[in-house]
Amino acid sequence: MKAVVYRGHGGPGVLSVEEREVPRPGAGEVLVKVEVSGVNPTDWKARAVGTFGSPEAERGQVPHQDGSGTVVAVGDGVPGERVGERVWVWEAAWQRADGTAQEYVALPARQAVALPDGASFELGASLGIPALTAHRCLTVADGGPEQLARDALAGRSVLVAGGAGVVGNAAIQLARWAGATVVTTVSGPEKAALARAAGAHHIVNYREQDAASAIREAVPGGVDLIVEVAPAANAELIHAVAAPNASIAYYADAGGDAMELPVHKVMFNNLRWQGVLVYLIPEAAKAHAVAGVAAALADRALRVGEEAGLPLHRFPLEKTADAHAAVQDNVIGKVLVGVVGGEAGSV
Repeated sequence: MKAVVYRGHGGPGVLSVEEREVPRPGAGEVLVKVEVSGVNPTDWKARAVGTFGSPEAERGQVPHQDGSGTVVAVGDGVPGERVGERVWVWEAAWQRADGTAQEYVALPARQAVALPDGASFELGASLGIPALTAHRCLTVADGGPEQLARDALAGRSVLVAGGAGVVGNAAIQLARWAGATVVTTVSGPEKAALARAAGAHHIVNYREQDAASAIREAVPGGVDLIVEVAPAANAELIHAVAAPNASIAYYADAGGDAMELPVHKVMFNNLRWQGVLVYLIPEAAKAHAVAGVAAALADRALRVGEEAGLPLHRFPLEKTADAHAAVQDNVIGKVLVGVVGGEAGSV
């Protein structure tokens, strides 16, 4: 089989396509024939600087946490009926040498989740890290819910910073499905159109409007749940629009790594600032996130494509380096690698 591999950290040039033996699933594992591999910012960061550890020098690291495909074999302890099941894959490369940028991947059975017949492989490969992150951000508030379901957030308001981003798109769609009133901030008309397609009720262009006033006009009582991509840059805005007892869940450090918090305002409003790194969230929360995303998927509440606010950019396996560069350059939309039909050699 063909697999993308790197043995040292650096630019996209460290990636190459190699021939490998098809792995065998171990006990409790499934073997997935990968159709589409999803690329996330953590994938290029792990390749570039080893954010999540170093690759095995001899065997090398196959990148990418997310993907989709079909179960073609199972290990001991896994029901044989799973053979032939279409699945979406999450966290394939977390503390493992085998991600989804290869034609076959063996991994724990729970990390390959059934993909409904009406859901495309492109949609399946776009879930994983972004959707699980969004789910966690929407479920950290006191009083729950721990797991999203239809109308589970009815009566609550959600502010999604960067609604045209991949996590932002997932957060908008999940929050809408869960019954929340959704406000999002964007930086221009193109991104506004994408956020609108994703389903946001209110869209604020922070470059053309007074964002705090516009958000307060949309949600006079303040926002209950905030999904934040740039906490340092947006801290002042957050404290201007957060409702008492609001939760602010941040999953990235766009705009800076350090910030100051107004202690009295945070304390007297009982605000919760919650960091979210999906790899390290409690196992119970991760299980709730997987189940919640699966339920939204079964309910046809998650979509991809420009008509859903998430343009797709697809690269062949031998162009995985270009896919990494696109994510690193902050392309608008979701970057995917079509695994079928890759060629061995230079990426």
